[in-house]
Amino acid sequence: METVVIDGDNLTLEMVKAVSLGSMEVSLSSDSRERMQASRKAVEDILDSGEVVYGINTGFGALSSVRIEDSQLEELQSNLVRSHACGIGETMDPDIVLMMMTIRANSLAKGVSGIRPSVVDTLLGMVNSRIAPSIPRIGSLGASGDLAPLSHMTMGMMGEGECLVQVAGKWVSKDSRTALEEAGLEPVKLQAKEGLSLINGTSQMCAYLTQTVLNMEILCLTADASIACSVEAIRGSHKPFDRRVHDSRPQVGQSISAARISAFLSQSNIEISDENCERVQDSYSFRCAPQVHGPVVDLIRETRRILEIEINSATDNPLVFVEDNGASIISGGNFHGQNLALASDAIAVACHELASISERRINQILDPNWSGQKAFLAGNEGLESGLMIVQYVAAAIISELHILSSPATISNVPVSMGKEDHVSMGATGAHRSLQSSILLSQVLANEFICSTEALEAIEELPGIGVRKLVSWVRSHVDRLDGDRSMTSECEQLSESILDGGLTEIFG
Repeated sequence: METVVIDGDNLTLEMVKAVSLGSMEVSLSSDSRERMQASRKAVEDILDSGEVVYGINTGFGALSSVRIEDSQLEELQSNLVRSHACGIGETMDPDIVLMMMTIRANSLAKGVSGIRPSVVDTLLGMVNSRIAPSIPRIGSLGASGDLAPLSHMTMGMMGEGECLVQVAGKWVSKDSRTALEEAGLEPVKLQAKEGLSLINGTSQMCAYLTQTVLNMEILCLTADASIACSVEAIRGSHKPFDRRVHDSRPQVGQSISAARISAFLSQSNIEISDENCERVQDSYSFRCAPQVHGPVVDLIRETRRILEIEINSATDNPLVFVEDNGASIISGGNFHGQNLALASDAIAVACHELASISERRINQILDPNWSGQKAFLAGNEGLESGLMIVQYVAAAIISELHILSSPATISNVPVSMGKEDHVSMGATGAHRSLQSSILLSQVLANEFICSTEALEAIEELPGIGVRKLVSWVRSHVDRLDGDRSMTSECEQLSESILDGGLTEIFG
């Protein structure tokens, strides 16, 4: 199996995903090991000197002025983890947990956290052994790091609490100590600063946002593919996607979207047969698709840039810098997830907009005034309802997305006796955006189902890309030969979208 060698600088979203799926293993680079050993020695030198330094021999947060005796430093770190492991809510998806663990290890691999390499070795050993601590999702404020979730992760490393272990493809709950023993791993005994280094970072936010960005990159292409099918289904005009239109307003995302739609429509016989159509202009949901889809492409490109910097950053506090003239321990705020929180809020709004414009296209495909076909594409109008409620479901999802698009960042709640007086709520926002992307995939799946059904009643062949898309849809959804429950087919198509089924057919 190929191995990702983490060094704190070169981890990609694709690597994180591959490790979480078990298709790649992960190990610590020799350069990182040396840097970590140097920063660890700096921490030990501080302890030997008797100097008082936050995070090493003091309490935490509002208790940072309390000096802790050397004999109690190991107990301090264990107490920190146990007291902070008080999350609630549903258990995090183990694949997301493995992403979080990989990202946390890479952050520590930068070598400025004062933690022993052996601790990170244990963390990576758990990832490679498919051991994901059971972590309640809710508890992080997106500042001071994802304290509660990462504390539950660290308890698993200590052999405490429960873990989910993948056995023969299934996740099985086990006592953490047992899971470690079966994998040949020793429970970690935390030393000075190590508990703080493990729990003080943006890794939960990053994990959720990693999956969200990967989803959204697929969904941006899917939205372009879906509108291409729909414009053919209503015999719409291809002219709004003309390159000259978009070159005159050279927004990158808009140009990408228009070019993709045009490629899907290439070699269409429907367009040729409809050249003398009396319809002067299509509605905005068709004509303005590149102008709506394009900004989302731009947003996701920028979010990927931000996120790939973040997963290769040191996000704990304080940081330990070893230089030629000695070491410096500096308290800062890299644990604050405002960058991720704002990006996640924007993505939630973007999901609503892509779903909203998609639902409007569904409406027109099912409307005889636009499609020229029977209402709701029913075979026997009145006796049958056809795809009527497929649109209703899309409309219901819009309501869900409307609620989810409320910004998480505006709900600041000061904590720790006012010492931590501004937080990002980025963990809430990132999880919400992941859920939004999944809901968006369902709306786009419903649009495909409607456009495919309409296209099969049109004699002329659609664009060459649309033909491939119709074939792909039909591999998941049978032709409508009478009313039937569509739930499983709608969900299967949505799942195929997020699993990369659509992207695979175009190489």
